[in-house]
Amino acid sequence: MTQQYTYTLATDGACNTNHTKASVRVAGWGFLAVRSDGRKVERCGFCVGAGESNQTGELEAVIQGLSLLKPGSVVEVLTDSAYVINGATQWLAGWKAKGWKRADNKPVQNRDRWEQLDNLLNTRQVTFKKVKGHSGHPMNERADQLAVAGMNRAGM
Repeated sequence: MTQQYTYTLATDGACNTNHTKASVRVAGWGFLAVRSDGRKVERCGFCVGAGESNQTGELEAVIQGLSLLKPGSVVEVLTDSAYVINGATQWLAGWKAKGWKRADNKPVQNRDRWEQLDNLLNTRQVTFKKVKGHSGHPMNERADQLAVAGMNRAGM
């Protein structure tokens, strides 16, 4: 019989051009995955484009982290992003039912990433836990460091 592990996945995003009108923006993402036996994996990276933001970095961190884990995995995602938690647990089903439209009938922003996350959520047992950002939570602080490192890797 194969050992069934559970995972804690701390995620974060970063963007230093969040409120600018730059034509090219960089969002960093980072995650720390800790398996129930204590094994840890860290990753970071960046996304470049006109629509990148803190929110896209936050989403990308969860997508990248969940993608690392096998379908069927039991995962608790720790994030300081209300956008990610609310989107995944409250808004996603309604967006899909309305043809990817928000309550105001406008298109859902970051739809491509939400669709990726939806597919991952459908194949893994995921719960979300909100942590307060920049408050000393060791896993959240590490995820933040990784997201900033990912953003800085872009060299822009």
